[in-house]
Order: sequence, then C-alpha cells, then structure tokens
Amino acid sequence: MNKKEIILKAENISKQYRLGSVGTGTLSHDLNRWWHKLRGKEDPYLKVGETNDRSKKATSDYVWALQDINFEIKRGEVLGIIGKNGAGKSTLLKILSKVTAPTTGIIKSRGRIASLLEVGTGFHPELTGRENVYLNGAILGMTKNEITAKLNEIIAFSGCERYIDTPTKRYSSGMTVRLAFAVAAFLEPEILVVDEVLAVGDVEFQKKAIGKMQDISKEGGRTVLFVSHNMAAVKSLCTSGIVLEHGRVVFNGNSEDAINHYLDNTYKTALKPVMEREDRKGNKKLLVNAIYVENKEGIRVAELHSGEEYFICFDYIKSKSIDPKQFTIVVQFKNDNDELVTTIATDELGTQFSEIADNGKIQIHIPKLQFREGNYSLTYMISEKLAFNTPHEVIDFLSDACVVSVIRGDYWKSGILNRPKGFIQEASILITNE
Repeated sequence: MNKKEIILKAENISKQYRLGSVGTGTLSHDLNRWWHKLRGKEDPYLKVGETNDRSKKATSDYVWALQDINFEIKRGEVLGIIGKNGAGKSTLLKILSKVTAPTTGIIKSRGRIASLLEVGTGFHPELTGRENVYLNGAILGMTKNEITAKLNEIIAFSGCERYIDTPTKRYSSGMTVRLAFAVAAFLEPEILVVDEVLAVGDVEFQKKAIGKMQDISKEGGRTVLFVSHNMAAVKSLCTSGIVLEHGRVVFNGNSEDAINHYLDNTYKTALKPVMEREDRKGNKKLLVNAIYVENKEGIRVAELHSGEEYFICFDYIKSKSIDPKQFTIVVQFKNDNDELVTTIATDELGTQFSEIADNGKIQIHIPKLQFREGNYSLTYMISEKLAFNTPHEVIDFLSDACVVSVIRGDYWKSGILNRPKGFIQEASILITNE
C-alpha cells in the first residue's frame, strides 16, 4: 500500500474506563500513574481491567472499551464500522475525532476531521442555526469568507430555511441533525466521521445524506467513517468495513464481507438455546426458557410459509409476583440486512392480562403470516410499565433471541408463489371507468 494514500491510521488503540461514578479514575490513581511515569515505569492500571462485555457482571473496577485496534484508511475510502450495541463503535469514533484521548496507542491523520457523533454535537442551543453554522465552521478551521461562500448550499441542503435564524434549542432532533450534517458535509473536511445519529432523520433525509457522502468520497476524494446498524446503508455506501466485538476488531476487509461476518455471527448467536444465552437483561422476575413456532394444528414447525396461520410460543417460569395489569410484551423482527421489519406489542394491541401463572406459555397468534421468503431474527422484551409516565421496568430482554425461517407461499391463494424479500401488504387492485 502506498503510504502517501493513507489519510488516517490507528495504531494499537485501546481505551480504558473506570466503572462507577468516576469515569477515568480517582486522584490517588492519577498520582500513582504520575509516580510510575516519573520513574519511567509502565502505567500500573494497564494490566487490570476486563473485556467490554456489557452482558456480564463486572469483577474489576476497570473495563477496556477498546483493545488493540489497528487499521488504515486511504484517501477517498468509505469505512463502515459495524458491531452490536456496546461493541465500542462510538468510543472509537470519539477517539478518531479527538473528542477523547486513547489510553494507549496513537492516531495519525492528515487534514481536518469533521464529526457528527450525537444530535447537536458542537451546537450552542442559544445561537441561531445560521450562527451555529459559522461556529462549527470556525471549529473546523474555516475562515468567515469560506463559510459564507458555502452558506446558501448548507441551508438549502438542510431544509431548515424557515428556521435558520431561530435558536437551535427550538429545533427538533431531526432538524438539528439535518443542519449539523449539512455543515459537516459542505465545509469540506478531509475526513468526515458520522455515527448512528443519521437514524434520527426521516427516510428522505437519510437517502439524501448517504447520496451526499457518496459524492464527497467519489468526486471530492474525501474519506468517510460511517457507523450504522442499517446494513443496507453500509452496503450501498461503504467500500470497506471493520467489525467490532467486545472492543476488539474481529474482521477487517471489504464492506460486503464485513456485513456477512457480522450477520453470520448474529445468526449463530440466535441459534443458541435461550437458557444458554448470557446477554439477556432484566430483573428476572420471569424468564423465557424456550421459543418455538406452532402451526394451527399445534405442531412445532422449523420453516414457515407466507400466508399461513402460526403461533409464536414463549415458555416461561415466573419467580416473583408481577402485576398483570402492567405486564407488557414487545416482539420485533429484523430481516437478513438487520433492518427492522415489524413490531408486535401488547400495549399497541390493547391487550391486557388478568393473571400470570408461575409456569406458562405466552402465545402470539399470527392469523396470516405476511413475511416474504428469508430469515428473520426475533428480539423480545417483557416488562412492567409501573405508571403511565414512567419507563418500562425490564423483566426479560433478549436481542436476536432466535431465527425464524420463512419460505415462499401462495399468500393470495392464486396459484402464484409470492416474490421474495420485503413485507406482504394486504391490498386489492381495481380498474374503474371515468
């Protein structure tokens, strides 16, 4: 690889945090570090700490959010950073953006870095949208004349013309993201860092933003680092990808292979029996110990057909009392691109329970399956909503708890098998005369 083409390089990057109310350490720890450094010795706390696995109880005061991260990015490359929640993606972007410093390792970069990490990053709520454009530009090292030359394009792209002279504290999160992205993209940084924050925007803006990132990488020769759980967006935008797991890079290659590696691991996890999973969350007043699907005859099935009737079953054991009036179940399905397809929730359905037995079965009745051919991962959350204005108290939550396989069926009973991919919409088609 020609070193002149490399615009950003991470060498042995690690980040350690101290658990509890103090994020990096105590005064005594800082003094201890200083004393070791003064004597030319290694930081004593680099040898302690656990891997960043949020599903396991901590036995140490320290945790490694990132460990030994190494990669290089060429000019004009779009790098997708993929991983589950808590894998270390946002921590890595903060280090690359120089928002926080690594515990060990160094970042080598050429040129200005613009980052969009959280809604409203770098915006002052009391300043207007226009004033925040100039503020962000100044932070990036742009002159006032350079910002003014781009101002009309930024405002037009953001779609916030009507509110550009209104303080941003009155903006919705979507408006804030629109303006922040427009500033980051149009002020021409050499490296653009974008976190999952784009998911806050509407679908139209997400497509617009992805198109803009493609333009600035292909035509402008600029580098983009992109974190997203939307595998379709990563596939269409990114040229390469890395997969993070528990703070470590487990795959580094082209974007399609990175996505396949991530999804394969997700499905492997989902194929484990529920009771063997260590990543479930909640107070465990009730625990699901098996998930399976039955057809209308009550027979367990491994494959489902579009258009048929099914029952999704959750066997459970209850160990503590639960108020049945506050009992809530939410089940979500994601497709093989890790995109949310649909949600089934008792509160939306208006379902209420009168009793929850100590041992029992939760059945979700699907009168006519509207999934097309493909594999779908199932995530569930069982919770208590103690009052209308309080958050849910999670009882049992498990992401990617199992995989449901659907094969093509004759949904409409027309003699034609339905096409693959997507969701089947109930509809009818008529032709009428004027």
